[in-house]
Amino acid sequence: MSASILDGKGLAATICEELIPRIDDFLRSGGRPPQLGILLVGDNPASEVYVRNKRRRAEELGLDVDLVHLPATASLDEAKLTINRFNESESHDGILVQVPIPLGWGSDASRELFEQIHPAKDVDSFHSINVGRLMQNRATLMPCTPSGIIELLLRSEIAIEGQHAVVLGRSEIVGRPLAMMLLHRHATVTICHSRTPNLASIAATADLLVVAVGRPVFVTHDFVKPGATVIDVGINRITDPDLVSTLIAADSVRWKAFKQRGSMLVGDVHPDVQKVAGALTPVPGGVGPLTVAMLMVNTVEAATARLLSNTS
Repeated sequence: MSASILDGKGLAATICEELIPRIDDFLRSGGRPPQLGILLVGDNPASEVYVRNKRRRAEELGLDVDLVHLPATASLDEAKLTINRFNESESHDGILVQVPIPLGWGSDASRELFEQIHPAKDVDSFHSINVGRLMQNRATLMPCTPSGIIELLLRSEIAIEGQHAVVLGRSEIVGRPLAMMLLHRHATVTICHSRTPNLASIAATADLLVVAVGRPVFVTHDFVKPGATVIDVGINRITDPDLVSTLIAADSVRWKAFKQRGSMLVGDVHPDVQKVAGALTPVPGGVGPLTVAMLMVNTVEAATARLLSNTS
């Protein structure tokens, strides 16, 4: 048995293609394209890559992007001033704060910034008002990674209703909102985390296993019920050649690429899971592109809602 591979990259392209008529309609009605404001602070290489990918996709679709890149020495108040400018602007429809932010700002700084964003422009859906709406199943803007996973399951015709879903990871960005979205679609949901005893045995009861723990190749075949759908949210850069040699063949294309670059991207799920699972998302090319696609969807949704409210 070998798992079918769920093509998140291909679906992300389809979702973005479907947005084009909506963007054209907005341009005709509003006289401008939707605009996304992005705040990036510091020089975290991974964050810069993520922002570059988001900006490139937005501009390919014809959206405007206003990127404010503050130095790592900037203050929290400076970041809030940027968000306030985005909030007050008539042409900024969506606002995104790229995390992580400087540690020196304190443990609650991310939440302060998310709360500063106007809920109608909160395209990451991290504001407490949007979190509350999600809990009540009446959200219009939903967290990008969880909503991308739901789209992948629906469009791949993978059952959610009546299934046992196990979510490994309880983050406010992925694990918790995804669990709620699965509940809204009538799955029975178990959330596990680092202090959950018998983690592998609980995971192995899942019809649908979502892994978002941030630990390279942590989930092995022992965690997976035969035939289960496995969604790998993790994206980890590894540099240890001994570890890489246990994951891919020495004569493979990926091994050659690793030798050239000195690193390789892997998920939280071990490749041996492919022999047990019924369906599996790859890394890269799985959940990551869907996160970006759903950010585009939320930006267009926010822009359209704002235009309607301004004309009503």
